[in-house]
Amino acid sequence: MQVDIQYRPSYSLAVVKLEPNESIQVEAGSMVSMTPGITIETEAKGGLLGALKRSMLGGESFFMNDYRAPAQGGVVTLAPALPGDLEVLELRGDILMVQSGSYVASSQGVTVDTKWSGAKTFFASEGLIMLKCGGTGNLVVSSYGAIHEMVLGGGETQTVDTGHLVAFTEGMGFDVKTIGGVKSTLFSGEGLVVDLTGPGKILMQTRSDDAFLSWLIPKLPKPHQR
Repeated sequence: MQVDIQYRPSYSLAVVKLEPNESIQVEAGSMVSMTPGITIETEAKGGLLGALKRSMLGGESFFMNDYRAPAQGGVVTLAPALPGDLEVLELRGDILMVQSGSYVASSQGVTVDTKWSGAKTFFASEGLIMLKCGGTGNLVVSSYGAIHEMVLGGGETQTVDTGHLVAFTEGMGFDVKTIGGVKSTLFSGEGLVVDLTGPGKILMQTRSDDAFLSWLIPKLPKPHQR
C-alpha cells in the first residue's frame, strides 16, 4: 500500500494505491472516491461489543469499512470531515494513542482498540479518550489545521490542551488536569490539558474544533421565540 498526501496542510487528500487484493480499513464517511472493481465490506470491528465500546467511548463510528482492491489493484482517496492535514504513520510493532476523531484509516496488520484514559468529560465535550493503534503497517490520522510534531527526551514534559492533541506514543507518562480552578476552566476558554512526559513523540493539531465551535455558536442567529 502506498499513500500520497496531496493539497496539504489545509485541505489534505490521501491517495491510497492498493496492491492486487490488498485491503484497507477506513473510518466511515472518509471515502472520497475509488476506482472500479474495489469492493466494500462494512462490519462491526472487534465484534459487536468491541464496536460498541469504540463507538460509545472513542467517538468513532460504530461500523468500519474495508475496501479491497481487485486483481489489478486500485486507488481509494480519503479525506477527513474538517479542513486540515493528514499524516501517514508507519507502525513497526509500536503503539500510538490516537485522539478520538483523528483516526482515518489503517492497513492490514494494524489493530485499533479503545482505551479509556481516566479523564472526566465534565469540562470538555469528549474528555481525553484515545484509540490504541498498534501492530505493523500504515496508520492515517487527520488534524484540524496543520500537524505539529514534537519529540520528547526522557523526563521532558510538555503541557498540551486536549483539544489540540492528535496522538502520542504509548508508555509516555501523562497527567490530565484542568487549568486553574473551576471558574477559570469554565470562563477562560480553556478546558482539560495533559502533561505528557517523555521519552516519546507527540502529534498536535494547530486548531481545535472545540475552540472554533465556542467562537462560532454565539454568533449564530437565534431562533425567534413566540
